[in-house]
Amino acid sequence: MSERETMEFDVVIVGAGPAGLSAAIRLAQLSQAANKSLNICVLEKGAAVGAHILSGAVIDPRALQQLFPNWREQGAPLHTPATLDRFMYFTEKKSYRLPTPAQMHNHGNYIISLGQLCQWLAQQAENLGVNIFPGFAATEVIYDGKQVRGVITGDKGIDKHGKQTARYQPGIALHAQQTFIAEGCRGSLTQKLFDLFKLRDGVDPQTYGLGIKELWEVPENLHQPGLVMHSIGWPLDHKTYGGSFVYHLANRQVAIGFVVGLDYRNTYLNPYEAFQRFKTHPDIYPLLSQSKRLMYGARSLNEGGFQSIPKLTFPGGLLIGCSAGFLDVPKIKGIHNAMKSGMVAAEAVFANLSDSLVECADYPKQLRETWVWQELRRARNIRPAMNWGLWPGVAYAALDTYLFRGHAPWTFRNHEDYLQLQKADQCKKISYPKHDNQVTFDLMNSVFLTNIHHEENQPCHLQLRNPTAAININWQEYRSPEQRYCPAGVYEILDKETNPHLQINYGNCIQCKACDIKDPTQNIVWTPPEGGSGPQYGMM
Repeated sequence: MSERETMEFDVVIVGAGPAGLSAAIRLAQLSQAANKSLNICVLEKGAAVGAHILSGAVIDPRALQQLFPNWREQGAPLHTPATLDRFMYFTEKKSYRLPTPAQMHNHGNYIISLGQLCQWLAQQAENLGVNIFPGFAATEVIYDGKQVRGVITGDKGIDKHGKQTARYQPGIALHAQQTFIAEGCRGSLTQKLFDLFKLRDGVDPQTYGLGIKELWEVPENLHQPGLVMHSIGWPLDHKTYGGSFVYHLANRQVAIGFVVGLDYRNTYLNPYEAFQRFKTHPDIYPLLSQSKRLMYGARSLNEGGFQSIPKLTFPGGLLIGCSAGFLDVPKIKGIHNAMKSGMVAAEAVFANLSDSLVECADYPKQLRETWVWQELRRARNIRPAMNWGLWPGVAYAALDTYLFRGHAPWTFRNHEDYLQLQKADQCKKISYPKHDNQVTFDLMNSVFLTNIHHEENQPCHLQLRNPTAAININWQEYRSPEQRYCPAGVYEILDKETNPHLQINYGNCIQCKACDIKDPTQNIVWTPPEGGSGPQYGMM
C-alpha cells in the first residue's frame, strides 16, 4: 500500500477561482514587500486552472485595479468595455425595452471570459512564487482537535467498486497554519465545515440559481462588441424567478445564457429546455440562426446575499468568495466581491501569521468596512422581494433602489429552495418544442460541447443517502425532477411503466451542483470525483 505524502505550507487555498487566486496573489505581494518567505499552495480540482470556471460575465474591475494597478500593461484579458445596456421584457412574440435599473448600469465595466481571467491570475500568482496544483480535488479536512490543519486530496486510481487499480495514487496531506476555502458555490468541504462549526447558525438559508450558458460565434454584421442585454419574462411564468443575458465579446463571440432561480415550484420545469425555448424568441433567433455554437456549460450560483452570509472564520481557516456567497444579485456581479474578499482575508491573515494565528477575527471585521458588505446590505431585499412574483418584485426593486436607496428599515427573509417544489399532482405539465439542431439542441449534443473528461472506472461521486427514496418519493410524488433540473442528463428513470429505477450517468456530470441543492428530500450528495474530472471550459 502506498504511503500518503505530506506537504507543509503556511497557507493552503482550496480553489483556483477569482477569490482563491486573488488571496494567493495578495499574500505573495505582502510577503515580498516585507521581505519574508511565505509558502502558499492553491489546489484546483479541474484539470487546469479555468477548466471548471463558468460565469456570464461582466466584471467591475475595481478589485483588479487594487490588486494590480497596472493590469492593462500586464495584459489582463479585459478586452471588451461594456458600451451599451439593454434591459428587456419578453413575451412569447414581442419585446419591450424597460429602463435599465441603476445597479445594472455597466459603464466602466468589461465583458470577459472568467476562465481566461483566472488563467491570467494564475500566471501572476506563479510569477510571485505561489504553488498551484491543478487536477487535485480536496476531499477531506485535516483536524488537530477542533482546529483545521489543512486538507487531503482525493485518491486517484480507485475503481468503481472502491478497489485500487494499477494507477493508484493516494491523496496528499497538505498541512497549513491557515486554510482558505474558495470552492465556489456549494462546495463539498464548505458544506462539511458549515455543519461542524455551525457557521450557518443564526443566518438565513442560502438560495441559488442555475445558470446555463452557451458561447457562439456570430457574423460580423450581427456583432455589437460591448452590448450587454438582459431580459425578464418569457419563457418563465411570472411566479418563477429568472432571466437571460446576451453579452457581445470581442472576436465575433457572443455569450448567451439563462438563469432560473432554484426555488421554482413546478416540478415539470426544465431549466435547460426553458433556455432552448428562449433562443427561439424573435429578438434572439435571427442572431443565432446564422451563427455557430462553440461551447456549452452550466453552474449554480448563490443568490441569498446579505441575509445568508455565514460566519466567515473557523479555527484554522476562513471562507472567501462564493463559498461565503458574495454575489450581488441585482447587479448580476460577484467577481469583484470574490476577489476583494480574498484580498482582505490575505491581509488579515498575513498580519497575524507570526502570532500562531488560530482564528482570524480581523478578516470579517475588515470585510465589513469594504464595499462588499455595503453593496450586499443595500441590495439585501431585492431578490427575496421577487418571491412575490415578477411585477410586484420589480415594483419593489424600483422603490428600494430609488426611494429607500437600500436603507429600508426591514430585511426580507430567504427560504430553502428544495422546500418550494410542489408535488406532481399539484403541477401543470410543460410542453417544450422539438429542437431544430440549428439554434436549439438536444441535451447530449450540448453536453458534448463541455469537453467533459471523466474516468468511467471510478466510484460514483453522486451519493444517495437513502437509495429507496429515489423511487418511493422522488418518482412517485414528484416524477423525478432530477431528470429535468440536471443540465447534463445525469439522472435517468428507466422502465417507468414496469419497474422504475434510477440510473445515475455520473460520467456526464459537469459539476453544476444543482442536484445537491434542489433534491426535494436532500437525498443527493455531491462529492468531488477524481481530480481532473469534469468539464474543460477554459473560455467560459
